[in-house]
Amino acid sequence: MTRWALPLLLGLSFAVTAQAQQDRTLELDGGVRVAYTVWLHPANAHTVHPAAVLAPTTALDAARLLNLHLSTGDIEEAALLSNSPRRRFEVLRDYRRSVGDDEFKRVFTQYLVPENRLVAEIAIGRHRLLIWELKQVAAPTAPEASHLAGQYFVEVEGRYLVDDVPSETRTSLRRVLEAYRTGKIRD
Repeated sequence: MTRWALPLLLGLSFAVTAQAQQDRTLELDGGVRVAYTVWLHPANAHTVHPAAVLAPTTALDAARLLNLHLSTGDIEEAALLSNSPRRRFEVLRDYRRSVGDDEFKRVFTQYLVPENRLVAEIAIGRHRLLIWELKQVAAPTAPEASHLAGQYFVEVEGRYLVDDVPSETRTSLRRVLEAYRTGKIRD
């Protein structure tokens, strides 16, 4: 290796890391500003390796675990990944009753499909928003459509849980998601 190769490799490595995480500010009407950090993950970051042992130690791993449980209809285990498990269980149970078991599983399987993608991970303090581009949101007989969906997480004692407790930070994250949906933010 030449004497310039190592510094060049280190510089390229730093550049890739620097691009993957950026601090940003969203300007809203009325002078409201939302400061956040965005992480861009590699393609297929959302897919689950068959030999992987998942634990909710990152928002992405918590989402993978949550989506695996929901794709099989296991609402009990999915609810345990919430900071309000009883309420999450009730919401999931009611949703499954309204759409049926097969449709429930289909909806949540979309998060694991390689053709869909994780657009960004947004962070404000301990809170995270995962923004997904789901290309299969329509019913199987309908034409393919694309939709941006969000999943909210919060770090609690070293674990990421679905954030089911309303807060000012979660409202700020919802505003960031809406800015992505309306095209005000693009990555």
